[in-house]
Amino acid sequence: MRILLARHGETPWNAEGRYQGQIDIPLSPVGEAQATALGQRLKDVRIDRAVASPLSRALDTARFALGDTRASLLTTDADLQEIAHGEWEGLLASEIQDKDPARLLAWREEPDTVLMPGGESLRQVLDRSWRGLVRASEGLGDADTLLVVAHDAVNRVLLCRILGLPIAKLWTFRQAPTTLNLLEGPDVDRLEVVRLNDCAHHTPFFGEAKHRAL
Repeated sequence: MRILLARHGETPWNAEGRYQGQIDIPLSPVGEAQATALGQRLKDVRIDRAVASPLSRALDTARFALGDTRASLLTTDADLQEIAHGEWEGLLASEIQDKDPARLLAWREEPDTVLMPGGESLRQVLDRSWRGLVRASEGLGDADTLLVVAHDAVNRVLLCRILGLPIAKLWTFRQAPTTLNLLEGPDVDRLEVVRLNDCAHHTPFFGEAKHRAL
């Protein structure tokens, strides 16, 4: 089976560098354009099933990616929602630096040790998002393709598990807006990463593909 693991398009809070977590922030016009470009890239790709986080930035990205003719394929799974940042949600990194500097430093240097204030740890996110990926892939055949549209932290922890990396290493690769990760294998426990952070549909080869907050 093949899994296309995508991230949602840009939101206004992404552009500002504001931590959004599970607050339901919609796509910006830039994010809609990115998702439209993703749809153009995938228009001739066979997709047999599609699952998205229920947060509108992911759900709408999936809708753009599928187009009207494949809209009926789409379902949602709450286990694919972004990490709950708790008290950090809605804040800029500079504001968090002022009120919670030690935890922010740990988040950047030892993210696996952090429990978000009023939110989640990366281990909790991995446990629930892996459940969601397993559910989404149940019954897929060797030639079937699944589209999953989720979030930065969700994608990173899933990819860490698939790559055999500790989740402390999630900052060692990027997940750009509407990026594609292509995974292939006989089942979810034997997946290989074929493409990682492929955003060629909207970003030049040496273009900027960073995020400003997670």
